[in-house]
Amino acid sequence: MFSTWCRIGEVAMLLNKEHIDWSSRSVIVRGKGDKEREVYFNTRSDIWLKRYLADRQDQDSALFVTERCPHRMSTAQIRYFIKRISKRAAFNKNIPHTKSDTVMRLTTHLLNNGAPLEIIQTLLGHEKSETTRVYAHLSEKIRKDFYNKFF
Repeated sequence: MFSTWCRIGEVAMLLNKEHIDWSSRSVIVRGKGDKEREVYFNTRSDIWLKRYLADRQDQDSALFVTERCPHRMSTAQIRYFIKRISKRAAFNKNIPHTKSDTVMRLTTHLLNNGAPLEIIQTLLGHEKSETTRVYAHLSEKIRKDFYNKFF
């Protein structure tokens, strides 16, 4: 989900295996307001998704299914699964609890790596740049880099 910027609800309720375009490592998702947007996933996600799907024995069309009596995972089940994995991995960082926490972290990550705000806006599926700016809390590194560049 981190590499696609998908909301948990978009993954849980809407994504099916056949929606994945493996050649472009992308998928079309329906977001808020029933708007479609193309999201991308990285090579690491590609590898793990293929392993996950190869290990599945069920015929359910959903991308993510429950282990017992496989059926589409709910949003709550995916949240629980993420928490369980993070505990097993001894992941000590806080896991975002809300969409805005996640978006803020992802936006900061991209900004720190030089992504333009307009690109971030399209990845998030925002029509207005003002909506994206709410999440674009500039990190100290970015402020310092811009200061050094222009002064």
